[in-house]
Amino acid sequence: MATDTATDVFEEHRPVLIGVAYRMLGRVADAEDVVQDAWLRWSTADREQVREPRAYLVRVTTRLAIDRLRHAQSRRESYVGPWLPEPFVTDFGPTVPDTAERAMLADSVSLAVLVVLESLSPLERAVFVLREAFGFPYSEIAVTLDRSEAAVRQLAGRARKHVDEGRPRYDVDPVERRDLTERFLAAATEGDLDGLMALLAPDVRLVGDSGGKTRAPLRVLETADKVGRFVLGATKKGVPDADRVEFRFVELNGAASVIFLVDGKVDSVFQLDVADGRVQSVYVVRNPDKLVALSA
Repeated sequence: MATDTATDVFEEHRPVLIGVAYRMLGRVADAEDVVQDAWLRWSTADREQVREPRAYLVRVTTRLAIDRLRHAQSRRESYVGPWLPEPFVTDFGPTVPDTAERAMLADSVSLAVLVVLESLSPLERAVFVLREAFGFPYSEIAVTLDRSEAAVRQLAGRARKHVDEGRPRYDVDPVERRDLTERFLAAATEGDLDGLMALLAPDVRLVGDSGGKTRAPLRVLETADKVGRFVLGATKKGVPDADRVEFRFVELNGAASVIFLVDGKVDSVFQLDVADGRVQSVYVVRNPDKLVALSA
C-alpha cells in the first residue's frame, strides 16, 4: 500500500477515531494525541495484512485510549473542584444524514453523559462508547478488547445500567434549549433576578469547572435560589464593560452553547440542560486549559 494511499485511508477514518478517543477521554488534546499515536502505528504496520482498516484503526485507538485513561484517572482524583469534559465542537456534517443517528451521536457526546462515563471503568467505558455511540457488534468489540463476547456483553450491561441511572431523565428539545439559553443570558446580563428565577427549575444544579485556575464554585450548587443568586452575582462582579464582551452561540457537545469572550479571548463556556420549559442544569467551563481549542 503506497504512502499516499495509507494517508488517505487514515484520514478517511480520522473523524471516527477522534470521536472514539474524545468520548473515552473527555479531552480534545488527549484525543488528538491518541489519534496521532494511532497514525504512527498505522504508518509502520504491515497494511497488506489488514483486511478491515476501519476495524484495525478503531482497535488501535481504543487500546491507546484505555491506556491513557488509566493514567488520567489518577490525576483526576486530585482535580480541584468539579470536573467537566473539555468542550468539543460538534458538526457531524453530511456524513450523518439520518436524524436518529445524529441524535444518537449528539447524546453520546453530551456533557451530562460524559460526566457519567467518568465513573465507569476504562473497559466499561470503551464498550459503552463502541456499542452505544458507534454501533459496533459485540463480536468486534470483543476482538478490540481481547475479551470474550460474553464478557463484553456483561460489561455493556453494567455500563448501560450505570449510565441510565446517572444521566438526566428527559429529552432536550434543541429549539427550546436555544430559546431558554437566550433568555437566561439576557436575564443574567440585565441583572433581572426575577426573570432568571422564573427560568430555573426548583432543583436546578450548576456545575462549574475551573480546575482551581480561575473563579468558579468549588462545589456543585443546587436549588434555584443558590444558582440564581450566584449567576447574578458572578455577572455583576465578573463582566467587564459591554464593548469588551462578546457572546457567540455555537454547537458544543451536540447542543447549543454560549462562548463568552473578553477582549476577543475565550473566557468561559456555558451550556444549559432544559426540560418542561425550565433550566435543569447549568454547565460552566472556565478552566483555561480546556478552552484552548476554542481559541484556535
